[in-house]
Amino acid sequence: MGKVTGFMEFDRLDRSYAPVDERVKHYKEFIVPLSNNDIKRQSARCMDCGIPFCHNGCPVNNLIPDWNDLIYGENWKAALEALHSTNNFPEFTGRVCPAPCEASCTLNITDKPVTIKSIECAIIDRGWNEGWVTPKISHSKTGKKVAVIGSGPAGLACSQQLARVGHSVSLFERNSTFGGLLRYGIPDFKMEKHLIDRRIEQMRAEGVTFIGNTEIGIDVSTADILETFDAMVLTGGSETPRNLEVPGRDLDGVHYAMDFLAQQNRRIAGEDVTDNRTILAGGKHVVVIGGGDTGSDCVGTSIRQGAASVTQLEVMPKPPEMENKALSWPNWPLKLRTSSSHLEGAERDWSVATKAFTGEGGRLTGLELVRNEWKQNENGQFSMVELPATEFHLKADLVLLAMGFVHPKPAGLLDELDVALDERGNVKADETSYKTSQENVFVAGDMRRGQSLVVWAIKEGRRAARAVDEHLMGMSTLPD
Repeated sequence: MGKVTGFMEFDRLDRSYAPVDERVKHYKEFIVPLSNNDIKRQSARCMDCGIPFCHNGCPVNNLIPDWNDLIYGENWKAALEALHSTNNFPEFTGRVCPAPCEASCTLNITDKPVTIKSIECAIIDRGWNEGWVTPKISHSKTGKKVAVIGSGPAGLACSQQLARVGHSVSLFERNSTFGGLLRYGIPDFKMEKHLIDRRIEQMRAEGVTFIGNTEIGIDVSTADILETFDAMVLTGGSETPRNLEVPGRDLDGVHYAMDFLAQQNRRIAGEDVTDNRTILAGGKHVVVIGGGDTGSDCVGTSIRQGAASVTQLEVMPKPPEMENKALSWPNWPLKLRTSSSHLEGAERDWSVATKAFTGEGGRLTGLELVRNEWKQNENGQFSMVELPATEFHLKADLVLLAMGFVHPKPAGLLDELDVALDERGNVKADETSYKTSQENVFVAGDMRRGQSLVVWAIKEGRRAARAVDEHLMGMSTLPD
């Protein structure tokens, strides 16, 4: 524990944002980091609790009190080693993770948790700046070959772990560049892509072979992969978006959120988007359906493209401003969350259901909406009930469906492998062996657990790597 009275002496201080009128003019990151001295003071607030609930709140089980103590003692390099011991890519989570660790912090009982996410990001950013992040090359090879399919956070973490214990790893990606959701789903203003590029260079030095423009099950058969490699790990994510099947869904101007976000990320990267139907928000009245992170990303991107207006709709009721700590802590609470994108000029509305999309000449012009409430029956089940005489119309030139993802895409890879699926359509496997129903085939990330967080994908990739290593070698030195 760095400073016994630190939590009483220092108030919570977190990173700030660049002014709205400045940041909406570009797609670069706009968070203003804390100084090293401020980070030291914030780390001093950690109480090194007897039961550190932040460990359980963090999916990768970061050693948070440990590196807080090291930062207070100005031992940044050791803090980086402690951070890397549980998390392959803290620069990703330090930017895009919603920080369930902070919700679990004991100081969150008084709404002033330790600024764990900012400290984590400061450690890894300094590590890169100081040249402390270097390849960890295995000097002994196992002779085993592993194919990892999908280069999102789960695939990257799995590949890096396997390469570091001496396996020959080939990471396959259907796109020309690597990173999956990190590359194409998360806007650059939340996470710039050079952060991915430098990790890929590190992994190449560690022995991972990156193979792009190759879709397994389409360009290369799964039989060829299983014949060539000793094991195969599926990390392709959950890519089937939830649809909104109401009248007018086929109108020009109604799109899935990820199609919109991926196009903008490709533009920024200088990739060709001419083969896709162009989706731009400039000068349009934009409606985003779905209140989660993807919807928020659509809001920020639409504003930067010059939308005339942006409205975000959510079918669920408006959450409370603050959670009931007695009922929720140390678990992730249900409460109102306002992102930096929301602060840039979006309107938000809750308990709204879409009845139909309206249009003229095949082109979207608006939405027919109705207000609803959620009622509970005698079995405790909730159902949505439309409120009478609450119908209203909303003008729209562009609607972005950001209602989440239901399961992986079965066409190609999964159909050809014929792996067993669970009741939700995800690839079936447990959290210990990560084995699918097919011999030598493993699965990790959203493809197994369903749509989730980047930090969970990293955890799944690490766990699956250990399972594969144990399967191939009879034992594993990789952490669980």
